[in-house]
Amino acid sequence: MAPKVLVSDSLSETAVQIFRDRGIDVDFMPKLGKDKDALAEIIGNYDGLAIRSATKVTAALLEKATNLKVVGRAGIGTDNVDKEAASKHGVIVMNTPFGNMITTAEHAIAMMFAVARQIPEASESTHAGKWEKSKFMGVELTGKTLGVIGAGNIGGIVCDRARGLKMKVIAFDPFLSEEKAEKMQVEKVELEELLKRSDFITLHVPLTDGTRNILSKENLAKTKPGVRIINCARGGLVDEEALAEMLKSGHVAGAAFDVFAVEPAVDNVLFNLPNVVCTPHLGASTTEAQENVALQVAEQMSNYLLTGAVENALNMPSITAEEAKVMGPWIELAGHEGAFIGQMTDDPIKAINVLYDGVSASMNTAALTSAVVAGIMQATNPDVNMVSAPVIAKERGVQISTTTQDKSGAFEGYIKVTVVTENFERSIAGTVFSDGKPRFIQIKGINIDAEIGEHMLYTTNDDVPGIIGTLGGVLGDNGVNIANFTLGRKASGAEAIAVLYVDAPIDANVVAALKATGKFKQVKPLQFDVK
Repeated sequence: MAPKVLVSDSLSETAVQIFRDRGIDVDFMPKLGKDKDALAEIIGNYDGLAIRSATKVTAALLEKATNLKVVGRAGIGTDNVDKEAASKHGVIVMNTPFGNMITTAEHAIAMMFAVARQIPEASESTHAGKWEKSKFMGVELTGKTLGVIGAGNIGGIVCDRARGLKMKVIAFDPFLSEEKAEKMQVEKVELEELLKRSDFITLHVPLTDGTRNILSKENLAKTKPGVRIINCARGGLVDEEALAEMLKSGHVAGAAFDVFAVEPAVDNVLFNLPNVVCTPHLGASTTEAQENVALQVAEQMSNYLLTGAVENALNMPSITAEEAKVMGPWIELAGHEGAFIGQMTDDPIKAINVLYDGVSASMNTAALTSAVVAGIMQATNPDVNMVSAPVIAKERGVQISTTTQDKSGAFEGYIKVTVVTENFERSIAGTVFSDGKPRFIQIKGINIDAEIGEHMLYTTNDDVPGIIGTLGGVLGDNGVNIANFTLGRKASGAEAIAVLYVDAPIDANVVAALKATGKFKQVKPLQFDVK
């Protein structure tokens, strides 16, 4: 059955057609997002939900969204989506951070020009029939120092445009390397130096606990007298009350704001101050940007629902379409290893460590780790997936760690999962052969070569004669056919294991019969979701 998507906000017909062209059943109801009750009534019918800002994806709505797999936001901001609740329900939340980069960067540059030359006030004065030529004395941008707080995607474009205007560009960004700064032809500085040297300051960072009020009263006091401040990123990055006072005192010569701490901003302390330019969150408001983000979200959601590719996800590691093709068998292996551990472990798990060796170490290990954790958690909660599993593990206090290393053995690469409980450690390793099929290659430190099937049986015993015959006899007497049989041992006469792939589930009578032979320390039927 084809995946089904609901578009509950205003997306372009071209974007809606992308879903149809990809074979997805789509319902286009652009006004539904404003009616939360009507939306809640039908949301359970859909695999995907495409939105802009009008639709509110709340915890209550997600409770009703029993089939929902992905929410796609056409735009950057996802304040209207409860991402924590989405993660707990296993729903991927995507946005489109690149569709409006140029538009937002251009708006910041336009706002910088506007505040430098007092264009809005001069326009209003001229429209009023005045000719106040001497009143509006501006400043040139050429030769001035622009301080860019946040030199990522949008900030990087602003840096490039500003250099074209012959400005001196300095940037504060903890994630900006010296090499990248040199390539961008900007000077990387600390925040204190940026505040002290900048003639203009523009912000291009998300709103987090670390960036909230990054231009606080204290930091604004450190700025160069006559500085002009532009914020087209997020409200809450600047202490608006403190900025208003410094505008009144003249320490700050001007400000241009497209975003505010409270929106819609119908009453703000910055309003009606001299040389303050305000716009109503227009950063992404161009025809091109609105079309770009709509097309992008349709493509991203289609790719995920049809191929498993995860792009621009906010609550799980992204997996490109190319990665999905290569990593598919490895993600399957990671899930199987987790499923083995989960089914074998009854004690509460304290820690999970995943070792990536060889080729697996060069892959998207964050996604692989999510698959491992999901496999473990699904043993007790079948509804868990790669999105919700890490959240649930964290809530339970499970410590998750990963290690990578170069190729260290006979295989081109492998994944080894170890879990720690109060009473023991348990480990399993696996690899993907050239045929694309996952295999278990080690359990409890014992080397094996076990094909993975839907129905399996795991036993442990002392290494003594007759084990193969006993297993074959009991399974044969109960009508269970063996598809694959693997044995391994630590040493002659020491602990040994058997891993069997069988054609039918192992029921309780078979388990009881095997235990009754007295030859097995452990008999465990296992189930795997084999594609």
